[in-house]
Amino acid sequence: MLRTPLLALIAFAVSTLRAETQPVNIVGAESEVYKTASGDDLLIYRLDPPNHDASTGKAPAIVLFFGGGWNGGAPTHLEPQGRYLAHRGIVVFLADYRVKSRQGTTPRECVADGKSAVRWVRKNAARFGVDPDRIAAGGGSAGGHVAAAAGMCDGLDEPGEDTTVSAKPNALVLFNPVYNNDPEGGYGYSRVEEWFPAISPAHNITKDDPPAIVFLGTKDKLIPVAHAEAFQAEQEALGVKSELYLYEDEPHGFFNLSIGAGKKEHFIDSVLKADAFLTSLGYLKGEPDPDFLNQIANGETP
Repeated sequence: MLRTPLLALIAFAVSTLRAETQPVNIVGAESEVYKTASGDDLLIYRLDPPNHDASTGKAPAIVLFFGGGWNGGAPTHLEPQGRYLAHRGIVVFLADYRVKSRQGTTPRECVADGKSAVRWVRKNAARFGVDPDRIAAGGGSAGGHVAAAAGMCDGLDEPGEDTTVSAKPNALVLFNPVYNNDPEGGYGYSRVEEWFPAISPAHNITKDDPPAIVFLGTKDKLIPVAHAEAFQAEQEALGVKSELYLYEDEPHGFFNLSIGAGKKEHFIDSVLKADAFLTSLGYLKGEPDPDFLNQIANGETP
């Protein structure tokens, strides 16, 4: 007679343990809880530009999302890119979000959290000295999906959230993004079938999409080059600024210094191209700083 209550108690204990996301150490960053969901406090880590005065400034911002196949990952994934962008004048937010390994969630919750993070930054823009009309989002792999879905896919918000505050980023910076979930050659269809095509950015391209820059290796086994080229062509046909940079013979994660998979030259090149893209949108001013990038690539700066 005690079997069902006992199993329920065990299941609750396991889910509680699974939901214990641990804070990460990002030197110089301030962290806050931006959302509580699935029994877990989701943290967002902020890197301010040098001499940024939140009381007087209205700096651009970017929210960066880690990769990991919607299964795992950590906010440190794009910390090197974030450090450079903060150095250049952008308020950088490195966001945690729910994943299968920690909260037992689906890609649907990943997207909801991505929207929540962008919405939270916009809602708190005055407190952080951020321009609410210059909030970009970026990510790698599944994090690229989270960012792109926030910018391009309607709905999929956290139930009960205040949707009068927009969760739509004003620009997208995407590293080998999972942005096509088509059953014919796309990524992860079996896991998003319930919400397809609403959850697939490539199937929701419209003329009000944010401008986007995409980086992809030609030997990426997860993201076909043809999908990236079609994405760019469809956006451009609608008048949306869309840039695509292909890295010959490079695999998935070619840009990624934080897990040791990327090459320094590709990290530097992709970030400098992102710098130029954000400068063209009025997010950055002045000249890029390749010397600072080299320091990051060589581990000479925190």
